[in-house]
Amino acid sequence: MKRKREMETKTEIRSAIEELSMLTKAHSAAVADVAHISTKPFLHVCTLILQVLDKIGPTMAVLRQDIHQNIQRLEILLESDPTMYSNLIEMLKKEESEGNARKGSSCSKAFLWLTRSMDFMAALLQRLVKEPEQNMEQAVQESYNVTLKPRHGWISSAAFKVALKLVPDNKTFISLIMKKDQNYENLKEDMQTLISLLVPLLEHIHSILRFYRLDRLKSS
Repeated sequence: MKRKREMETKTEIRSAIEELSMLTKAHSAAVADVAHISTKPFLHVCTLILQVLDKIGPTMAVLRQDIHQNIQRLEILLESDPTMYSNLIEMLKKEESEGNARKGSSCSKAFLWLTRSMDFMAALLQRLVKEPEQNMEQAVQESYNVTLKPRHGWISSAAFKVALKLVPDNKTFISLIMKKDQNYENLKEDMQTLISLLVPLLEHIHSILRFYRLDRLKSS
């Protein structure tokens, strides 16, 4: 209950900053020669990022559903065997050794697409910080082009293109992700802090995904 009340007094971005800080500390504290990404904190960060994504509106409905399903898949796995699946890297190793990593319902693919979804959000936040006056539709489109589009097939790309027209304007989106007692400069600082924590983590994850040859997988 205490954690829930604390979450209600913070923006999703500030909550994500706290979770990422803890995840980074846990990663740094891990044995140097053992790759480790804690599953539960990672999924919590994804959930918070998902809540920010919700503020963009119906245009992100398909992506939101994919993120939610991938989070659920990994949560079920973690509950089934907390010892084995508390580390996402061990999960990759297990599925790779069993030959299941590239199968449609694999948890490795869920991890991959969650990472790519966070790539999109990181790119979008970077654009909003760098060019706050940029048209929101353009910012979403350009962020999509450099993150998700190269890995999406024509069905996913077409669905995104149709829904893009529903993106809110900049002022509406900014007002939705701010608390009432917050101003834009505070929000900008929070976004910059989130980016500084999120981007290095994503780069680290992508290096691991490349090692397991999962980085080039595409959707329909």
